Amino acid sequence: MAQQPRFIDIHILQSLPPSNINRDDTGSPKTAFFGGVRRTRVSSQAWKKATRDVFREQFEQDGVGEDVRGDRLLTGQEFSTLAKSQMTGSRTKRAVELIASSICAQDPTLTDKATPLAVGALKAADVVIKEDKGVQATGYLLFISQLQAEKLAELAIDAAHAGAEPSKKDCKAALRQNNAVDMALFGRMVADDPSLNIDAACQVAHAIGIHQSENEFDYFTAMDDRSPDDNAGAGMIGTIEFTSSTLYRYATLNVLQLRENLASTEVTVRAVEAFVEAFITSMPTGKQNTFANRTLPSAVVVQVRDCQPVSLVNAFEKPIAAEDRMQNACQALVEQEKLIDAAFGTTPLHSYVIQAAPDTDALEQMGTVLSLAEVIDKLAADVRDCLPVDDETTAPGSWS
Repeated sequence: MAQQPRFIDIHILQSLPPSNINRDDTGSPKTAFFGGVRRTRVSSQAWKKATRDVFREQFEQDGVGEDVRGDRLLTGQEFSTLAKSQMTGSRTKRAVELIASSICAQDPTLTDKATPLAVGALKAADVVIKEDKGVQATGYLLFISQLQAEKLAELAIDAAHAGAEPSKKDCKAALRQNNAVDMALFGRMVADDPSLNIDAACQVAHAIGIHQSENEFDYFTAMDDRSPDDNAGAGMIGTIEFTSSTLYRYATLNVLQLRENLASTEVTVRAVEAFVEAFITSMPTGKQNTFANRTLPSAVVVQVRDCQPVSLVNAFEKPIAAEDRMQNACQALVEQEKLIDAAFGTTPLHSYVIQAAPDTDALEQMGTVLSLAEVIDKLAADVRDCLPVDDETTAPGSWS
């Protein structure tokens, strides 16, 4: 019997002061037309990168300590394997170096041959290798986990000692298994070989302003600290574009897809906890030294659904007026959800609200008001309730 779908939707209202966290090719803050007016925009890629950076810190930190499988504690060896499986991956053209380093660590006698052996293992998996400034590199950014690199290194070592070429079947299998957690979340696409693709478990929308906004210019000068006293001129003159806006941010997480990618309920729970916290608290780093725009969300609504993901962005198709903006934005979000749920039967199973600013009381109509820590605890329980308990055939052995 197929499991019922389970999605976690995250809706965020967040105000940014003057800032330029995501620039286009001319250095201007990115924008988009929506509802007939120009809005501030922060690309999906920019916020996913920021989320991945915070996620790596959160997940690796949370991966230290005791763990449970079902109703028993993991043994030391089991937890060690599980902790390795939880490692985040690397999106890099330097996979050859990663595998070669593992070859040297596993068998120092092959140090002189490590690079060609690593190249051979990747080529056996049908990964394109090109020379880039004298360095053997993949032809594209390859998302690869530490365990995948170690497995390819092991296959290369075995082949070297046998005087044979690495098995194409085994090398491909090594890149299909042992997914790092962020790979399971954000997916992997290899255009040359779709069999190596990983379906992403999460989707992140472009953050968009809930009101009309225009970019502005900051004219600045910089003084030369050692200029003569009779020189009144500036050492440098320039301009920086910036904007300020209240953004609607949205992401959705497919829990069943994440469980399929990771093959472990407990690791899936850890991943959900870390992803939700990382997405809510992260901030792209563009021009932060200049603007110090480190705000946190004013309001967050996290919903668990068993039908399909539902973005509420159309609540802001009509721009929100400046007066009482946050209050009106929250009310618009409430009304949009009521209309969609009534029309399409998409009422969430659970809905949790985080309030971190005045004038957000309207959101209490959407769910239970909790702190971030309490929301994460609730989500962990929700995920465990809808997924099978790990047994001896799943985590952590499924990564080996």
